[in-house]
Amino acid sequence: MKLSIRTLLLAASVVLTPLWANAAQTEEFTLKNGMKIIVNEDHRAPTVAHMVWYRVGSVDERNGVTGVAHALEHMMFKGTKKLKPGEFSKRVAQLGGRENAFTSKDYTAYFQQIEKSKLEAVMALEADRMANLVFDKNEFAKEIRVVMEERRLRTDDQPTSKLYEALAATTYAVHPYRNPIIGWMDDLQNMTVNDVKEWHDTWYAPNNATMVVSGDVEPKQVFALAQKYFGSYPAKTLTRTRPQNEPPQEGIKRVTVKAPAENPYVVLAFKVPALRDIARDDDAYALDVLSAVLDGYDNARLSAKLVRTDRVANDVGASYSGIARGPVLFILDGTPAQGTTTEQLEKLLRAEVQRIATEGVSEAELKRVKTQLIAAQIYKRDSVFGQAMEIGVMEMSGFSYRDTDRVIEKLRAVTPQQVQAVAQKYFGDDALTVGTLVPLPMTEKKPVAAPAGLRH
Repeated sequence: MKLSIRTLLLAASVVLTPLWANAAQTEEFTLKNGMKIIVNEDHRAPTVAHMVWYRVGSVDERNGVTGVAHALEHMMFKGTKKLKPGEFSKRVAQLGGRENAFTSKDYTAYFQQIEKSKLEAVMALEADRMANLVFDKNEFAKEIRVVMEERRLRTDDQPTSKLYEALAATTYAVHPYRNPIIGWMDDLQNMTVNDVKEWHDTWYAPNNATMVVSGDVEPKQVFALAQKYFGSYPAKTLTRTRPQNEPPQEGIKRVTVKAPAENPYVVLAFKVPALRDIARDDDAYALDVLSAVLDGYDNARLSAKLVRTDRVANDVGASYSGIARGPVLFILDGTPAQGTTTEQLEKLLRAEVQRIATEGVSEAELKRVKTQLIAAQIYKRDSVFGQAMEIGVMEMSGFSYRDTDRVIEKLRAVTPQQVQAVAQKYFGDDALTVGTLVPLPMTEKKPVAAPAGLRH
């Protein structure tokens, strides 16, 4: 998961009120073993979101064991020295809560949403599996089959997913972002329980974890509970591999995927700067606003021009996620309408960016875009879980939750000139990878049920 800078602006109208606008409501504490605890108070309802984030994801994997971060996520529900396989989830359900987990390129997170009086119980459960996970060979054999079926269901049988997987592997020559989070099938087939145990022993440490608690809680109480259940665990030496920087790209890269599908599809991925310095990386904010100008509301430029007016596309989109540990992309994509080829749509998408590069955007359009962004989200982000998510993603990406206000102000300050400048600067051939889906005839297939044990 990556957090769009624009997402923070989207959340401003609601989330800023209970969370960021009042810094006193969010407190931070670090245990002696290095585990960070962040508590956000929101007393509107007697509920709590409890999350434990580990700053490790597929970006940290090595060739041959891709998918191990996600495989471990599955094994985290398979029992500890105290709990039988599946008992973790049963305990949370008995407490009236819900729980799950997710793995991204940059981090892995586990969460529970519960009534506030049950916080201590779920914290004890989470602490137990940080240190006492059991790696049973037979349980792993069953669970890795679940993971392989998940891969078949969500990637191998989904033509656009296959295209995006091939696109990443083509875009990045050396960076680990070229590998899928779920892993390559050959790696999954050859993965062992020892691979997963080694991953857990290496990375699941208090000094590589951040706990985020959001809801009807008192910070001092949460800090005391965190000390009680996590404080005795020793810190570990964390050794990360040297970052692999991409070699310069020299010309357009292309990849084609042929798969049974109803329609062709084309996606353009441009290598652009990520947000690294909150104060100085103005281009990152301008790129996010550019994506909103193109595809940030119902009548944004791409859909207005290519879908509604010219009718050369059935759907189009633009996106930019600037907050990440690694490199980032600016994406343009679309499904061509009948009578339009993917080659033609590729040119038309690039032409819309070029139009902004040549003509710019007006102050009125930019104001309208920002107003639309905020208005569209005013009723969507009013939840303690959403607040916890934003805190966690910012922390895992190398920032602080305290940076959020500054990010929003920088976004609001973006000028038409800045938007035009990034449109001129970053969309040349040497930054571009194009992925094309060539549809093959559809075959009759019975619906495939989600594999038993699939958690997210």
